[in-house]
Formats: sequence, C-alpha cells, structure tokens
Amino acid sequence: MHIPDIKLAQVLDRFEQIEARMSATMDSDEIVQLGKDYAELKPIAEGVRKLRNVRSEMSDLEAMAADPENGAEMKAMAKEEMQTLKETLPALEKEVSLLLLPKDKDDSASIVLEIRAGTGGDEAAIFAGDLFAMYARYASIQGWKVEVESEAEADMGGYKEIVASVSGSGAYGKMKFESGVHRVQRVPVTETQGRIHTSAATVAVLPEPADIDIGFSMNDVRVDTMRASGAGGQHVNKTDSAVRMTHVPTGVVVVCDAKSQHMNRANAERLLKMKLYDMEKQRIDSERAEERSGQVGSGDRSERIRTYNYPQGRVTDHRIGLTLYNLDKIVAGDALSDVVDALMAEDQAARLAQMEMQG
Repeated sequence: MHIPDIKLAQVLDRFEQIEARMSATMDSDEIVQLGKDYAELKPIAEGVRKLRNVRSEMSDLEAMAADPENGAEMKAMAKEEMQTLKETLPALEKEVSLLLLPKDKDDSASIVLEIRAGTGGDEAAIFAGDLFAMYARYASIQGWKVEVESEAEADMGGYKEIVASVSGSGAYGKMKFESGVHRVQRVPVTETQGRIHTSAATVAVLPEPADIDIGFSMNDVRVDTMRASGAGGQHVNKTDSAVRMTHVPTGVVVVCDAKSQHMNRANAERLLKMKLYDMEKQRIDSERAEERSGQVGSGDRSERIRTYNYPQGRVTDHRIGLTLYNLDKIVAGDALSDVVDALMAEDQAARLAQMEMQG
C-alpha cells in the first residue's frame, strides 16, 4: 500500500513537537507523559524517515534517468539503482504501515490469567493444569513473571480453577488471543478402555493497565469474608481470611483466598477493577464489531478457539484455520509462539486491509 506523503509529514511533525517540548518543559508530570509518547513514536518516526528518504532518492534517480544532458551510461546506472530501490519499497511501505496501525493501548500491559476447567470432569481439570503449565513456560521464555493468586486443585490433579498474574511488558499484546474455550481430545489417565475423550477448559486474559479509570466506587461493592480453602488436617484454615467482593450494579464477583485477609482485600479490589475494566472494554469492542469484521475471532469468551488433538499430534486454531503438528512442543510452551505469532500476523493483516479500505 502507498502511504500518502502528507500522513508521513504529520507523523514527523508530531514527533518533532514532542522533542521540542521535552527540552522546554519543567513540569514533571508532563515530562513523564512526553517520555512515553517519545518512546512510542520514535520507532515510527525512524521508519517514516527511512521511507521518505527512499522515495526522495527514487525521485532524484528518475530525474537523472530522464535528463537529456546525462549520457547513456549515467542513465543506465540511475535506472539500475531505481530498480533496486523499487524492489525494497513494498516491504518498507508495509513495515511503516504496520507501525502506523492504531495500537490497543493495553497491548503493553501485564495481565491476569484465569483458567477454569469446563466439561469433562477430572480430565478437564488435568487439561486446565496443562494449559497453565504451557502459559507459565511461555511467560518464562518471554521474560515475564508469573505469580499464582488463587487456585482450586482437583482431586486427580490439575485445577478446577487457577488465577495468576503475569507481569511483563507486552504480555497482553501477545496473550489476548488466548481468551476462549480450549478443547482437548485424548485418552485420559483415568480411562481404562482406551477411549478418546473430549474435554474443555476456558481461558480468560484480563489486561492490567497502569491506570484504570472506570468510575469505580467501593460504595457499590459488598464485601464478605469466609473460610479459605486449603489442605485438611492440622493445616485446615480456621480463620475467615478469604474475601469475596461483589459489584452490586453488575453482579461481578471475585474471590481471593490466600492466608492474609489484608492481602486478599487488596487483591480482590484490584481484580474486581480489572474485571469491570475488561467488561467495559468488551462492550466497546462489541459496539465496533462491524468495523472489526476482519478481526481474529469474535472475542467472545465462550467461543471455541483451539483444539489439541493428542492421537494426531496436532493443534488447530479454528479462528484462522491454522493446524500445526508439533503438539508436544506447543503444550510444553516451547513452541506456543508458533501459534501466537500467527494470530498476531493475521490480526495485523486484517487491520492493514481495513486501513486500506478506509483510505
């Protein structure tokens, strides 16, 4: 696609304004904001300058090749250089187009990851545990930090439910396409007849932006304390340390059941704010559904997004028709990037097409 020169000029003007303002202002809050804007715009400005330089050079070469005062050898050299630049131009145009795509302001945020066993009984809980291990390994490869916030272990292994925070730059941008229903087809360890069962688990990825502005008030929240779940015997929890918060206007409920009630209150309030923020984000996205017709999947948390078929050794992402036959490496987390990168590329392609349609 060809990006209009006026759009490139606008990007550079904005970047230069930020540079000038950074050297002039003494306001600490403004300096922080300008620093963020500068860091975000710098790679875009560099790409734009590179593209403008190539276009300018091509224009000069065209003039050189058309100038009757230049000899045949000079014209041939100019045409040869023009051809070389023409071959690099499409890739450069695409690179800058991707840089200019509107960004989800939450893409750089950390996340809270929720995994819940669905249909399939014990096998669904084991699968939920497999998914958590997969994401924990992937997070480690990305250099992110994973902390379990609450968990409900199942009798046969795995989790009925597990909630963890994943902290690191870009976590939401890479993980946001994991929300939805994940399905597994395999022979469970509990199966004595060797039959293949189908089970499912639901994954929710909630962004944790630095500033959540949703008009939140604790006056709208009912707080209940209860006995935390945990090991039995002498380790059984005898105090009401678990905290349940209910946002009365929406009915959203969160429960935190670590040993410290003070910590549970703080975490429950934080998680509740994130859920309300995510709810509002989904509402806005839903209203823009027609504009986002080319997006990856519907964004619906109940949408079946992926199947892990163990007998065939394959993983299929139903949203983009991607099938890979390296199931073991994907579930281990080592090759999850093969799926994540494909989803991100598909999303970028859809948004580029949308930008071209809009001119």
